[in-house]
Amino acid sequence: MSRDGSCEIPFNGQRTMFKLTWRELMKIQEACDAGPYVVLDRLVTGRWRLQDISEVIKWGLIGGGMSQSAALTLVETEVEGRRPLENLVIAQTVLGAGVVGAPEEDVGKKSEAANPRKRKSRSRTESSGLPPSLETA
Repeated sequence: MSRDGSCEIPFNGQRTMFKLTWRELMKIQEACDAGPYVVLDRLVTGRWRLQDISEVIKWGLIGGGMSQSAALTLVETEVEGRRPLENLVIAQTVLGAGVVGAPEEDVGKKSEAANPRKRKSRSRTESSGLPPSLETA
């Protein structure tokens, strides 16, 4: 998985590229009548609907570069032609990459640039002899 919402995972007997951008997430939202994070929650907690699985995989394939007609055909044979649980983990992984991002990314962890103690440069006002603006002279 990567920062751009893409992941390459085994599907249909080969490693397949999936990607969900804003456009594909909106299509999933329309088809599933729920926001992407609600759909992800349903997939993870076992309250999924059939279209949650098929729509995530279809739009992930299209976002990953597959033509819409090829994606539809593949979903018909490899998703709708099989038991839902065979593709549940794939849908979870694809939507998770699109909504949350890669697991190796430390979401919420501040970068070194945001840590004032680790900054190497100082602001111009730090070295002035003037008191901070909140203190009275």
